[in-house]
Amino acid sequence: MPSKSSARLAALTVAAVCSAASTVVLTSPAHADSLRIHDVQGTTRTSPYAGQKVTDVPGIVTGTRTYGSSRGFWLQDPTPDDNPATSEGVFVFTSSVPKVAVGDSVTVTGTVSEYVPGGTSTGNQSLTEITKPTVTTVSTGNAVPAPTVIGSKSVPNRYTPAGDSAANGSLAGLTLQPKKYALDYYESLEGMNVQVKNTRVVTATDPYAELWVTVKPHENQTRRGGTLYGSYDSQNTGRLQIQSLGAVADFPVANVGDTLAGTTTGPMDFNQFGGYTLVASELGTLKSGGLKRETTKRQSRDELAVATYNVENLDPTDATFEEHASAIVNNLKSPDIVSLEEIQDNNGAKDDGTVAADVTVNRLIDAIVAAGGPTYQWRSIDPTNDTDGGEPGGNIRQVFLFNPERVSFTDRAGGDATTAVGVTKVHGKAVLTASPGRVDPANEAWNASRKPLAGEFVFRGKTVFVIANHLNSKGGDYGLTSQYQPVPRSSEVQRHKQATLVNAFVKSILDVQKNADVITLGDINDFEFSDTAKILEGDGELWSAIKSLPKSERYTYDYQGNAQVLDQILISPSIRRDCDFEYDSVHINSEFNDQISDHDPQVLRFRP
Repeated sequence: MPSKSSARLAALTVAAVCSAASTVVLTSPAHADSLRIHDVQGTTRTSPYAGQKVTDVPGIVTGTRTYGSSRGFWLQDPTPDDNPATSEGVFVFTSSVPKVAVGDSVTVTGTVSEYVPGGTSTGNQSLTEITKPTVTTVSTGNAVPAPTVIGSKSVPNRYTPAGDSAANGSLAGLTLQPKKYALDYYESLEGMNVQVKNTRVVTATDPYAELWVTVKPHENQTRRGGTLYGSYDSQNTGRLQIQSLGAVADFPVANVGDTLAGTTTGPMDFNQFGGYTLVASELGTLKSGGLKRETTKRQSRDELAVATYNVENLDPTDATFEEHASAIVNNLKSPDIVSLEEIQDNNGAKDDGTVAADVTVNRLIDAIVAAGGPTYQWRSIDPTNDTDGGEPGGNIRQVFLFNPERVSFTDRAGGDATTAVGVTKVHGKAVLTASPGRVDPANEAWNASRKPLAGEFVFRGKTVFVIANHLNSKGGDYGLTSQYQPVPRSSEVQRHKQATLVNAFVKSILDVQKNADVITLGDINDFEFSDTAKILEGDGELWSAIKSLPKSERYTYDYQGNAQVLDQILISPSIRRDCDFEYDSVHINSEFNDQISDHDPQVLRFRP
């Protein structure tokens, strides 16, 4: 994935290329009088008065935002209408610190606008606002309208309707059905004072003082307290992002499975990174769920252990070497082969033409030895400068670590950044033309993306082919709360081309040697049920071994309240045939606020 392997930073990159935010301009009459908030909000996602000046809209101030680039206050009508599709709250954008206080009864005159957090290129829904306001205080110290309680029974089980095909799949003009669709329900509460009670944390607190909870505790629950994303039609309706209107220092530092006990109350906002967000003026009390990091089983003498681990832009200046080493030695039990993704060059993001990564890799190997692990050897191929995507100047690449006391690497000259590795037959067996080598590196499918690294290993006299991958990231895809439904996934186009090439390479090995042991692994950047995975698997050339786990354990990554698969180990028929293998997704990062990577490592144990 992009810098720091996070979809949030991918979205930041996209937003920076376009704009920090944008406003949808709609044509409407020039002026409107005697309106209430529910009139301004209307029954669709966009206001019928967008672009129009409204006068003396009344309400009670329920919250103020005095920081950031979106300063203003939330206004709510204490006398709602009887239409569940119309919100009774709205955000008033002041641009400077608002001069009102919670409990003030005010009237607002200003222009209605539809603000798209992050800009229209994100595909986000718009947020109805009143801008350029003139605010008149009528009285102070009033009771704030009672919050609408969001709970398991109030949120529909269906996530979203399909968008209007005549409007490129947009939801914007569709009448809200809050009793039928979760996204419509949340939209009908936009700007209103809302509350959740005793909610379980399903994504840990991130560096931006955000976390995710679920109001549906039994919805696709994982064994460790998360919420599983198991298909494109299982978006998990109970997920809700929580931020704070208070001091960031006071925000709870939570892990998955913890609970926000009591009530969490505040206005319903729409955030660029995650959509509907409860911005809390009152936060529940954090209660620990006691989540512990997992440890896998050590391989037996005749088992080969192969792992994949995205170490998130590791470079020599990072402070996480000892922690990564401890994870490899103690949690992964020193696998015989480790495919590392996101190893950066020797000076990290400094863009000066450096491509070698020996300092980075050797520092990790030394840390592994210090942690009590083996003295790994390593193989890799330096990329051509600034051609493989990721953080500019970082030159991320895949690296093989292997324990020479357990497994040997078959070195065969000829592999470099631009030469394609091939397959030949020697004595009836498949052999790589270069080891290590890169798979079709000049193909346009790998533009600004990591090229697969292939190598031959020998364990107890038997050859195992390993192909390390880091496919195109999901950066640029629209979020699940997008105004366009079903959600377009533009990043798949390149990833599907890459998967096609990798499958073809595996097939070329199996065409020469039907019973060859082939492992394709790494940061696939896609789900086990995705078309990317299906293309990799092909006509049985490979099979994603994470599907051998119970569904509640199939995840390697946690994003916006969804525990999901991005990292995979795919195996050839000779490994799968006898079911004589064990697979483990070792949860040491994705569920924790103090993660050293946003990915969990995977381990496969089998007998070649």
